[in-house]
Amino acid sequence: MAQRAVQLDQEIFSCPICLDPLKDPVTIPCGHSYCKNCINNHWDKEDERRIHSCPQCRKSFTPRPELLKNTMLAALVEGLKKTGLQAAPADHCYAGPEDVACDFCTGRKLRALKSCLQCVASYCEKHLQPHYDVAPLKKHKLVEPSKKLQENVCSRHDEVLKIFCRTDQQCICILCSMDEHKGHDTVSAAAERTERQRELEGSRQNIQQRIQDREEDVKVLQQEVEAINGSADKAVKHSEKIFTKLIRLMEKRRSDVKQQVRSQQETEVSRVKELQEKLEQEITELKRKDAELKKLSHTEDHNQFLHNYPSLSALSESTHSSSINIRPLKYFEDVTAAVSEVRDKLQDVLRETWTNISLTETQVDVLLPQPEPKTRADFLRYSCDITMYPNTANKWLLLSEGNRKATYRRRQQSYSRHPDRFTGWEQVLSRESLTGRCYWEVERRGGAVGVAVAYKNISRAGISQECGFGFNDKSWGLCCSTDSYNFWYNKVQTPVSGPESSRVGVYLDHSAGILSFYSVSETITLLHRVQTTFTQPLYAGLQFNWFHSEVSAEFCQLK
Repeated sequence: MAQRAVQLDQEIFSCPICLDPLKDPVTIPCGHSYCKNCINNHWDKEDERRIHSCPQCRKSFTPRPELLKNTMLAALVEGLKKTGLQAAPADHCYAGPEDVACDFCTGRKLRALKSCLQCVASYCEKHLQPHYDVAPLKKHKLVEPSKKLQENVCSRHDEVLKIFCRTDQQCICILCSMDEHKGHDTVSAAAERTERQRELEGSRQNIQQRIQDREEDVKVLQQEVEAINGSADKAVKHSEKIFTKLIRLMEKRRSDVKQQVRSQQETEVSRVKELQEKLEQEITELKRKDAELKKLSHTEDHNQFLHNYPSLSALSESTHSSSINIRPLKYFEDVTAAVSEVRDKLQDVLRETWTNISLTETQVDVLLPQPEPKTRADFLRYSCDITMYPNTANKWLLLSEGNRKATYRRRQQSYSRHPDRFTGWEQVLSRESLTGRCYWEVERRGGAVGVAVAYKNISRAGISQECGFGFNDKSWGLCCSTDSYNFWYNKVQTPVSGPESSRVGVYLDHSAGILSFYSVSETITLLHRVQTTFTQPLYAGLQFNWFHSEVSAEFCQLK
């Protein structure tokens, strides 16, 4: 009963203009009541036409009626306030811009509680009640409020869409099935929904399984992150200890060298000063003797001269110049040279073995594989700067352009002996080790050049096939001549077809075991692709074969 009273209060005591409870209610000549301010504002807008109308029944009044307070309505509204009842439902019961409004409410509409697919209408709680009480309406399909109910009505026949045409894959009404869809494969929308629901459940199961699989992958990745962090922390900790010991050892060696030099310095200075004092004493004695002789030489009395001459003491033995061992001024430069040699050897050791210290790429990519690049722009994302290691260069090769370019010359270069140098094959390896994803390009000029990758432990000395790129199981090479390509691995030759170009691109995905060679011009074209397992870091290589003139190849700067 209280709910019905509230609904009655809403209809009687709400202002038709603002839809709120009446404030200072006034009644106009046609009998409709409004808030005093609401009707005044409405008529103020109509003053220009000098015709004032009722917003509800549209009845016109001339002149503008005088507004008098409706004392009865005012008393009733005031009484409602005192009894605690509201003249209208709370604001949250009204339909807002985002809500579905009741199709049967008049005036300010309430928010719909359900929508009926058969009635193609939405109902608030009050107007929905017949669907719970009336037997025929109980069979109607009630759903959550929807603004798209009209999409369930045929625009041509104004009938509810209850049939699904499988031929045209669309919902139709009963009249459509007897007209333009006659003879088509049709079923009830409910039956099609049941079948599609089974498909949907299958898809959901697949999705849920994939979610479960991916969650497991995430757990594995999280464990991988923890393992990486733990390993990195351990490596940093141990490395710090090792480098601290190395630094202390170097500090000790530095202190020892300094002490030895200063000690030798003191010994040598003491020896020289001792000799210097001896010479100075001899000089003093010689000066005294010279003064005596000078004095005697000025004696005029011959007898006195002859009498005093035998009494002059004999000269002491002179220090011979050969006894003064003057060491060269570069005496301590031998120490500097020795220290410099230690420095150079240490730098070589650090440079050549740094790849063993460098971190290798983890195997996370196996879980989340990345697609292989397709365009040159994609490849350039993995570009790396490659230079050649001079100690690997054959003596017939001249390195230039910051060790990025190698040129075959008919005159040998004056390279020093080194265990890493190729002595028989005209080859050279890069200084940088290659792991992870890498891309580089080689520009060749003048003749055939082999573009290769190899393990560091490939043989170097002699002309055996164990040293040549592509003639063993430690290297892979693409021979690029002026009119053909040939891929070599472990003495097996594979002819390769593709557009001729002076520039070759190489893509390496070390962890995935992918090595690809490309012809690079205005476009990039795959020449040959290798799928294998790399067990060590790789090094880029160049090989010069079958030449009769100057040939060069250069690792291009791509960044």
